[in-house]
Formats: sequence, structure tokens, C-alpha cells
Amino acid sequence: MDNRPIGVFDSGLGGLTAVREMLRILPDEQIIYFGDTGRVPYGSRSRAIITQYSRQDAAFLMSKDVKAIVIACGTASSVAGSLLKEELPVPLTDVLEPTARAAAAATANGRIGIIATDVTVRSGSFQRALHTISPQLQVFAQSCPLFVPIVESGFMLEHPDITKEVAETYLAPLREADVDTVILGCTHYPILKRIIGEVVGAQVRLIDSGRETAAYCRTLLEQNNLLAAQGPGDCSFYVSDRIEEFSKVAGIFLREDVHSSVQLVDIEKYEGAIPWKKTT
Repeated sequence: MDNRPIGVFDSGLGGLTAVREMLRILPDEQIIYFGDTGRVPYGSRSRAIITQYSRQDAAFLMSKDVKAIVIACGTASSVAGSLLKEELPVPLTDVLEPTARAAAAATANGRIGIIATDVTVRSGSFQRALHTISPQLQVFAQSCPLFVPIVESGFMLEHPDITKEVAETYLAPLREADVDTVILGCTHYPILKRIIGEVVGAQVRLIDSGRETAAYCRTLLEQNNLLAAQGPGDCSFYVSDRIEEFSKVAGIFLREDVHSSVQLVDIEKYEGAIPWKKTT
């Protein structure tokens, strides 16, 4: 048993889709969530900047003495996930493998769609993960760059019709490709799950990267004998900017008032030396 917290990071609000599931399936755990709301979105950044940001995010969480880290961000997972797995002295999971496994198990016709940020799509990370499981799978990837700012700004709450129009434009190629399964490859996207489902149709299975990653987190803790003793668990939130906006959308999504649990952190302090890096 280990009562230290689990660290979770994302470029902004999206990782809350994983946190919501973690609170459900790991009710005894303490969770520390960092949303990099001052530098969101990551999906339009260079690989070097995404790696730098991801290392800073992980360094902040390590300063909180976490026992494991969840990269609840498709872009950071695609660019920096393998690197952080090598560097971190604690177990880590990203969104790629758990989500790919779930999609491969769900498809009936072997035609899987991926929606994600530009960087994630260009990296080919989900495609490789799926083809590692089964080379016969046909994979169709579509970038949806406006989805993250739509979620971060809360735009979808006030303008669902316009949000649906955007979704229809992005998802048309996947409908034409006759996919029966779609990976929501950015953890922001499950917040738009209802709208996405209406556009692709009820016959298409949507794979929630946040949910699958949360489920695998429990497996990871079990494998490493890191589950906490009996709770109660709770969650604290840190952001790099815009506490009020984060609290508003997070409160709606998590169905509780989180404002008193949100703190501001100067993430730039964690640039430079990495004291938590593994030593050989």
C-alpha cells in the first residue's frame, strides 16, 4: 500500500476526462492534477516545445512526491511519452496503448478512425500502436484543431449548434470511410462526446481515451503494489493561468464546485535541471 498521490497532467482541461474516471474507479486515491492552461493548446506547438512543456509538467508533479504519473494528453503522450517513461523514477502511463487496445477490441469491420490534434495525427503514434496490435487494421486519422479551444473556452456550452457544425466538417471523411470505431485521441474530445456521437451515428463506437487511461492506471498501480489504503480519496488542481475559467468548466464537467481546490503554479520555475531524472 502507498498513500502518496497520483500525478496527472494535461495541456488544459482535457485530462479531467481521465480524472473523472479515476475518481470513480480509484476512490481511495489522492490525485494531483496539473492543467497547463497558460500554454494550451499543445497540439500546434513544435515537438521540442511540447517535450519541454511535458518535462516541466512532470517535474512539477514530482515535486509533490507522486507515486505514479498519468499523461492525460494525447499530444504530450505522442511526443514525450516514451522519453518520460525512460526518465521518470515512478511508473507512468500515457493515453496511447490503453486507448489503442480498447479500439482494436471494439471494432467489428477493422476500420478505425482517429481524431486528434495536428501534432498527434502527424506523429502517427496511434496508428503505430494499432498496427502493433493488428497489422490488418485500416486506420483513418483526422485532425480537429478547433476542438481544444472550443472546450477550453467553454464555447460548446453556449454554442452547441455551431460546435456541431464544426464537428460535421471534421468528421465527414470518417463517415465516408465507413469506420465503426472512433478513437477520441485527445482527452479534451470526450467533453464533446455527445455532439461527436450525434455526427458519426449511434452505430459507431467512441473510444474515450480518458476512460481507458484511467482504467489502465488502476492496473499499473496494482502491478507495482502502489494502491492506497482505504480512503477517502480526493483531488487537488493546479493550473498555470485562468483559475476562474478552469473552475467554471471543471465544475460543470465534474459536477461539483472545485474552485476552492484550484491553485495557480508558476510552471516556468521547473525549467532547467531535472532532479527527479533517473540515474544510471
